[in-house]
Order: sequence, then C-alpha cells, then structure tokens
Amino acid sequence: MIQTQDNTFAYLLHDVTRLLRKHFDRRATHLQLTRAQWRALKVIEHRPGLSQAELADHLDMEPIPVGRVIDRLQKAGYVERRADPADRRRWCLHLTGKADGVIAQMEVIGAGLREDALRHVDGDDFKAMLRALAQLKGNLVALDQNIGADSNQRRAS
Repeated sequence: MIQTQDNTFAYLLHDVTRLLRKHFDRRATHLQLTRAQWRALKVIEHRPGLSQAELADHLDMEPIPVGRVIDRLQKAGYVERRADPADRRRWCLHLTGKADGVIAQMEVIGAGLREDALRHVDGDDFKAMLRALAQLKGNLVALDQNIGADSNQRRAS
C-alpha cells in the first residue's frame, strides 16, 4: 500500500480535470451550450430514455436545475421528453437528430483536446495511468457499496 501525507495527487487530479473542462469550454463556445448542457447531452446519448432524476444523479446536480437544463435543450431542439408508458409521472429523455450533429462536433473537440493534452506523454505511462485510475475508481466505488451495506446493517439491527 502506498503511504503519503502529501495531497499532491488529489490537487493534480483536480487541476487536470479543471483545465480539461476549461479548455473544452473555450473550444466549444461556438456550440453555445453550457457545460451542464453538453454533459447532459453526453449522458442522454449513453443512456437514452433515462429520467430527469436519473440524469440529475449522473450529473451530480439537483433535479430542479437539471429540469431547467433539459428545458433549454428541449427548446433548442436537442432533447425531447417522452412519457413513460409504465409511469405517467415519469418523463424519459431522448436526443433528437439535431443533437447528433452537436455531439459529433463535441467529439471532434474532445479528440483534439485529448491529443493536445497527451502530447509528450509516453504511451506505456498513459496505459499505466489508466490502469491506476481504474483501480482507484474501483476502490472508491467499493467504499460507496460498503457504506450502503453498513447503513443497511445498522437499520436491520
């Protein structure tokens, strides 16, 4: 196990993530989408038919602001709400054909940014970093599952 008293890792991870977002935002200004909007489009692309509550969970946002994001995306013609046949209180979110073009542009922007960000990074180092990040994510997901299991056990006691 790696022991460290230093927060360098967390700060670097945060800074890299923040800088990637900042540079993506700059490159995507012509799309006239907010970060929350383009993130919502990507989540809906990967999970068509999800509800606004599920989208809020994926975006780590509250449901009311997500509703406003969806309102704007719907008004712009990128998203449509469809009634859930199994639950009339639930709306399922789907992309429109218009969204496909914007998402394609976002993919081009993302690919260019990745290329620029990874310049001078050795391929083997990159693969090792991906393995380490995947392990870190697995560890943190397991912590979440353990917390849920612990709280379930306390309620059962």
